Amino acid sequence: MLYEDSLDPGESELDAPAIPEKFRDPRSGGLRTDALLSAYLELERRMHAMVKVPGPECSDEERCAFHRALGVPDSPDGYKIATRHELLTPDAEVNRRLHAGGFTPDQAQLVYDLAHDCVLPMLARLNQDFDQRRHLDRLKDHYGGDARWSETARQVSAWGRANLPDEVYQALACSPEGVIAMERMMASGEPAMGRAPVPKDDTPDEAELKRMLQDPRYWKKRDPAFIDKVSAGFRRLSGE
Repeated sequence: MLYEDSLDPGESELDAPAIPEKFRDPRSGGLRTDALLSAYLELERRMHAMVKVPGPECSDEERCAFHRALGVPDSPDGYKIATRHELLTPDAEVNRRLHAGGFTPDQAQLVYDLAHDCVLPMLARLNQDFDQRRHLDRLKDHYGGDARWSETARQVSAWGRANLPDEVYQALACSPEGVIAMERMMASGEPAMGRAPVPKDDTPDEAELKRMLQDPRYWKKRDPAFIDKVSAGFRRLSGE
């Protein structure tokens, strides 16, 4: 009865808040106010050190503080982008937009890396498709339409695979000039072109063109200047 009388009216033993062990005096079982005060001060210190996540109505100062805590540089010039391709050098406008979006240096670098790994291959495929369509249209026009070109393509393909080294055939097959050259060689009955007129200046003759076709600069390295020279020789020999 004495214990029950010590409780406030309407309060039971279960209603009394339990004191956490770290704040309980081991001797008296009462509250250690010094430990509680110390914990409160530590919590307050941590709260002041926390960065507020900016909301829709946040100020520019709050947004800048949040970005700075994440590691976002103070300006777009702070991005140090590692260049992996000549077409993907750091762009001032791109970096400005990345900075405005709160991108960290690692995230900004990831954007450039994704462009290198995903966008460049896609552009290469699109360019290759465009070249193939352009080359196909040129060959159809040269041979007088779809029907004649389809038959010529079938014959040239069979002849080239049977009479030329694979690397030479593949190099010739990827350009209109090369296909026309193979068709002329096929018509002559051997993997050589017909008798050409006397070359002028340094324009390669038929024998030289044949050697150039097997040069790694043409079929392997795809040297633009070397390919242009071979293509010009083909055009001259075909009367274009």
